[in-house]
Amino acid sequence: MPVQYPAGVLAEHLHTRSGAGLFDVSHMGQLLLPLAAAQALETLTPCDVLGLKEGRQTYGVFTTPSGGTIDDFMLARRTGDFFLVVNASRTARDVALLSAIGLTPRILDRALLALQGPLAESVLARLIPPVAAMKFLQVAEFEWGETTLWISRSGYTGEDGFEISVAPEYGELLAKTLLAMEEVEPIGLGARDTLRLEAGMPLYGNDLTEEISPVEAGLTWAIGRARRAGGDREGGFPGHTQILKALAESSTRHRVGIKPDKTPFRQGITLFNAPEGGEMVGSVTSGGFSPSLKTPIAMAYVNSDVPLDAPLFGEVRGRRVAATQTALPFLPHQYRR
Repeated sequence: MPVQYPAGVLAEHLHTRSGAGLFDVSHMGQLLLPLAAAQALETLTPCDVLGLKEGRQTYGVFTTPSGGTIDDFMLARRTGDFFLVVNASRTARDVALLSAIGLTPRILDRALLALQGPLAESVLARLIPPVAAMKFLQVAEFEWGETTLWISRSGYTGEDGFEISVAPEYGELLAKTLLAMEEVEPIGLGARDTLRLEAGMPLYGNDLTEEISPVEAGLTWAIGRARRAGGDREGGFPGHTQILKALAESSTRHRVGIKPDKTPFRQGITLFNAPEGGEMVGSVTSGGFSPSLKTPIAMAYVNSDVPLDAPLFGEVRGRRVAATQTALPFLPHQYRR
């Protein structure tokens, strides 16, 4: 995926928010596991894998023994297997993790396209009419010409949309067919980052690492009820003691939204509780300019004892810039529930 196409990041971003943007995310890892792997898979993740129903997808994380995050992923239960989409940079790590407990994932050679935006449904329904009836996080297979498309109603922009796994020999044809429609434009890596930032979604390597727990990241909804204290299958995943304790007592830091005063905050900027002197209370993990809001925005980890209405000050090139904290996401999600 290029950083941008000729239209540029700003135009691509705004088009996705108003029309339909097509992302080539074939670099992501695509893995298959047998349904019999469900119980073993729960030893690596706080997901409710056993409770995932056929035709549904869930967001999950692999955790470290100290409660950090090895990777985040999407997990779908299909008729005969589990389908995982993992981060490209962590695929080898994830495969090794699965192999260490005796699971042998099938690594797929398939293209992966994401069609995102308010017009995504009407566009894709011209090719596959039944997708119009799909709900958020539903998965299904559909015949398209001589091939089968694996489609989920999901994405990482905060907009309604679909992710489509397709045999590699048909990937280019599908992309060209979609791009031939007036509502669809190609979208690059730059706009993908600004879109997910506005949607308050963490990026592995920035907002999620092996030193950051899912509780600190605000991903408690990825911890299944059955895996929590008092649940039917309480704990049993790496770092469960630390994670369940943080869930019950709150963590020492948390991920928040930041709105800097005019000056963009980038990854690594240190946050203080005073315009001069004071204490360091956090750091920025993702940041940039929001094309939709027309203002700088960022995500940061801030000490939990800092009040949410307290002003913060980011040190930018030797001077401190004021910023306010805000709830995430910056823009409401538009999923088809």
